[in-house]
Amino acid sequence: LAQAESRHPYRAHFPIAPESVQLGNMVKYSREATNGSKSCKAMGVDLRVHYKNTYETARAIKGMALRTAQAYLEDVCEKKRCVPFRKYTGCIGRTPQAKEFKM
Repeated sequence: LAQAESRHPYRAHFPIAPESVQLGNMVKYSREATNGSKSCKAMGVDLRVHYKNTYETARAIKGMALRTAQAYLEDVCEKKRCVPFRKYTGCIGRTPQAKEFKM
């Protein structure tokens, strides 16, 4: 334990050993899909993206059909349409493209 404390000064505060942590049990989804062949689940770990941008993008495509969501995201990349920021709006500029979402 003395060696572990010298290498990891916060080990005393976090007594769980890394070997006992399993990633498979940490992720919980709110519900299972009714038709598994027509749905998907996604998870990202250690991605170099901003949380707020990802949150708003995911919220914008939530409930869309796959082809519709793909077309929407392609239009966003080409700057033909925008992603509306509804929750995290601090220091976010406005655009006339947001009229589509009644903002």
